[in-house]
Amino acid sequence: MLVVAALGGNALLERGQPLTAAHQRANARIAATSLAEIVRAGHDLVITQGNGPQVGLLALQGAAYKPDEAYPLDLLGAETGGMIGYMIEQELENVLDHPRPVATLLTQVVVDATDPAFQNPTKFIGPVYERDEAEARAKAAGWSIAQDGDKWRRVVPSPKPMEIPDLRVLKLLLDQNVIIICTGGGGIPVLRGKDGSLSGVEAVIDKDAASALLAQELGADALLLLTDVPAVMTDFGTVKQAGIGDIRPEDALRLDLPAGSMQPKVAAAVQFARSGGMAGIGRLAEAAQILTGQAGTRIQTRNGGAA
Repeated sequence: MLVVAALGGNALLERGQPLTAAHQRANARIAATSLAEIVRAGHDLVITQGNGPQVGLLALQGAAYKPDEAYPLDLLGAETGGMIGYMIEQELENVLDHPRPVATLLTQVVVDATDPAFQNPTKFIGPVYERDEAEARAKAAGWSIAQDGDKWRRVVPSPKPMEIPDLRVLKLLLDQNVIIICTGGGGIPVLRGKDGSLSGVEAVIDKDAASALLAQELGADALLLLTDVPAVMTDFGTVKQAGIGDIRPEDALRLDLPAGSMQPKVAAAVQFARSGGMAGIGRLAEAAQILTGQAGTRIQTRNGGAA
């Protein structure tokens, strides 16, 4: 079975945790331990991951330079993809004791220049702030900001992923039994010109949407969207909250879910499930159990999906 596992921000940084290399390394080790169970069960594995905190931190560091010297978001996305991929790659090799090759591939993802997202920034990046500090930083740097839980964060455009031009390389690696880490942070956002050339663009693509597209294009059997909650919940945050086990795509779309948290994951899961695979949402530590139906929420058609 080919499994695409998308790691949420908790894979390298828990909410509120200082963004240090030591914390990220320790969390990468935890992620690798869980993902190794999927490999040991005999499955092929492709790993993607978010980069919101990391790309935001690099953008803050860049603010120390002159405005025309700051690196654009596509280059920062490439930097974080390499950094995060390196840590996961190394920790996974150590946990598995090197029986299979592991490789990180910086992955370009084509978006549409006319996507309305460029006029309506919604993607959170960087650390969280109290409202007063967020507003002051936004005024000084020209940011857009939005509320994230009880805090505030910078938001940037998050256009829909349309095409993965590096797909041929990914398939070559899979043919050679390589465990792949790719599409970091949703991939490096690029535009395709009329002549076919590619160029970077200021955006951060949603990791779950890009992972769903990747899983479809690779013909994966399962897509796991791994986070820090056990399942998709009804009545989340109340005394009546309850986890959802198996659900069909059309029923999943009827759920009343927060737009800023679980809703994008369910939308991505439904997109993939409608292509015939099984999409699972749940805790990173229970990734292997989600595959076997022992944990998490599994979204699939009546007769489709992985067992």
